[in-house]
Amino acid sequence: READILLVRRVAGGDEQHRDPLELKPRHSHQHARAHANGVTGAADDAHAARRGVGIFGGAFDPVHIGHLVLVEEARYHLQLDTVLLVPTGDPPHKQDVRLSPLEDRVHMAQLAAAEADYLAVSRVDADRPGPHYSVDMVQMLQRQLGPDVQLFFLMGLDSLRDLPTWHEPARLAQLCTLVALSRYAVEVDWAALEQAVPSIRRRLVLLDMPELEIASHRLRERVRRGEPIRFQTPHSVEAYIRRRGLYAG
Repeated sequence: READILLVRRVAGGDEQHRDPLELKPRHSHQHARAHANGVTGAADDAHAARRGVGIFGGAFDPVHIGHLVLVEEARYHLQLDTVLLVPTGDPPHKQDVRLSPLEDRVHMAQLAAAEADYLAVSRVDADRPGPHYSVDMVQMLQRQLGPDVQLFFLMGLDSLRDLPTWHEPARLAQLCTLVALSRYAVEVDWAALEQAVPSIRRRLVLLDMPELEIASHRLRERVRRGEPIRFQTPHSVEAYIRRRGLYAG
């Protein structure tokens, strides 16, 4: 249901937003670059190029920060994506021991960050369903919502790629979308173990070098608790929301 995915734009003069149904339109100037990024050449180019490129970037976003947005921008540029969806995770299985902020606060902060770029949107596909929230189920739901003419790119850190064998149904996830690993400093991947868990993964994988930014959500939470500034490490609207709601202060 496309109504579940909302394009959020900032309204001048405050944090209030308006929401429009997401329109995913192919950009023909992106076609060859996206096909080439997937190793598709020749006659197959047209078949891939006709599909709209949509990136999926899931996370707790507690809070969303500039590092997230830089990674998204790099992926959008190099893969020539039409849209990137931020997907706040309601009940991430790998963070059961982490106390997260209320879901609606995290969704709202993602919406504020999405207002920074017209190609960014927020999906509530995980927020509006019971957990546990496995990535493979989320991707399958988005594919049903958006239709067969959308090519999905699942954005993850290199550390997540390293841990992929421990995920729920990783081989099926790789079948549903193109995996995009965003490089991170000092992360080593056991390619033999990865290939064993997800056969032929290299044919479904794009590796992208990213700018090295040492910004992490847990560090921002700690800085707020200590009364230290987080200006310029997260969008100003997100910082203002954190202060207004008193998040991470206790």
